[in-house]
Amino acid sequence: MGEALWDVLPDGKKLGGAPANFAYHAGQFGLQTIAVSALGEDALSKETVQQLEEKKLNYEMPRVPYPTGTVLVELDAEGIPTYDIKENVAWDNIPFSESIENIARHAQAVCFGSLAQRNVVSRETIYKFLDSTPSDCVKIFDINLRQQFYTKEIIQESLKRCNILKINDEELVTIGRMFGYPGLDIENKCFLILGKYNLDMLVLTCGVNGSYVFTPGKVSCQPTPKVEVADTVGAGDSFTGSFCAAILRGKTVEEAHHLAVRVSAYVCTQNGAMPQIPDTYKCD
Repeated sequence: MGEALWDVLPDGKKLGGAPANFAYHAGQFGLQTIAVSALGEDALSKETVQQLEEKKLNYEMPRVPYPTGTVLVELDAEGIPTYDIKENVAWDNIPFSESIENIARHAQAVCFGSLAQRNVVSRETIYKFLDSTPSDCVKIFDINLRQQFYTKEIIQESLKRCNILKINDEELVTIGRMFGYPGLDIENKCFLILGKYNLDMLVLTCGVNGSYVFTPGKVSCQPTPKVEVADTVGAGDSFTGSFCAAILRGKTVEEAHHLAVRVSAYVCTQNGAMPQIPDTYKCD
């Protein structure tokens, strides 16, 4: 749930945004998924719907009187993206409708981030959605600290409403400074956040330096596979989507972590955020 947008890359525009990316990758593992956001009343919204339907991706994206979201993406020599995210767009203004509430009441899992909460309209809709989910719903807060679009209050409120936190090493440094414990090492920071907010898991990704899943009293560690990188756009969402799918299918934390690492590494070898995953990955 959150931003529906187009990544405008050097070689053209591609449909992106965490909700569609997450839903697409989780759906490749046999789950019924749906991307929740909002679209404008413009030509780009029609292209969005066409792309979603070509990907056979379910969506609930009401039309609102704002432009459909776009992001200008520049890639460095290693394929690492930087973003210029346009403001006051459709996904900033997601209405809380009866159909969206119905999706919440039947959700087994939901993934949401900090970026989509930059505007009060979408932020309140996300909170209402989370508050309407079943008590056993897996609620993944995938922090995405972009530009100036976050505050300490938004991060704290989201941590109170989730049971899994997904964060990268750079974001962890920022959060450590924001919350007043910059001196702790990475492991102690993660266990502190895990305990303070009573989380079931904290997933930490560290780029080429591997990734970790912290659970109370235990840590799963996985190295990052060495691959030829096309671009890293959507790799984090593919990690989260495949990890969530594996957990819902009854896999252990270690099994889910291993799958997520393999899937996100594969996505890095492909252009764009939503490549089709080979069937061999779906047998894990």
